[in-house]
Amino acid sequence: MKALYVTGFMGSGKTTIGRALSERWNVPVIDTDEQVEMRTGKRVREIFEQEGEMAFRRYETDILKSLPAENIIITTGGGVVGKEENRRWMQEHGTVLYLYCEPQHIVQRLRGDTTRPLFQETESFFALFRSRQSLYEEAHYTVDTTNKAIEDIINEIEETIKRK
Repeated sequence: MKALYVTGFMGSGKTTIGRALSERWNVPVIDTDEQVEMRTGKRVREIFEQEGEMAFRRYETDILKSLPAENIIITTGGGVVGKEENRRWMQEHGTVLYLYCEPQHIVQRLRGDTTRPLFQETESFFALFRSRQSLYEEAHYTVDTTNKAIEDIINEIEETIKRK
């Protein structure tokens, strides 16, 4: 199996779905944000505050390219698609799955979450969502996670990937 890159906006369910797929398929899952934190010894929020978003994006690209490209599920940070280099890498080295979720639903999910540096206020959140939408849509497959149970999402992913 080629690597499965799970993309989507913050709060769309990438980590949760990646872990559930890992369990179902008995394939390891790696989260790029967690890998950046392990490599730098800093939380994502600290990197943004101390070094800025550009530094974080460099770490993210380095991690992405260092990971295996077979028999793995890779959950990505929401902004990984912002760099064409990353989108091209994922397209060429695996299967890209975009988990779409209605932005209003994400706002409800993330209300009170202070760990996400780019989720500060609602209007900028919606602008960022809109600015990334077409980049996410370059994925091989799209599955909507809005108001769906994890098991239903997993089943839909399996059916979608089998169908094509």
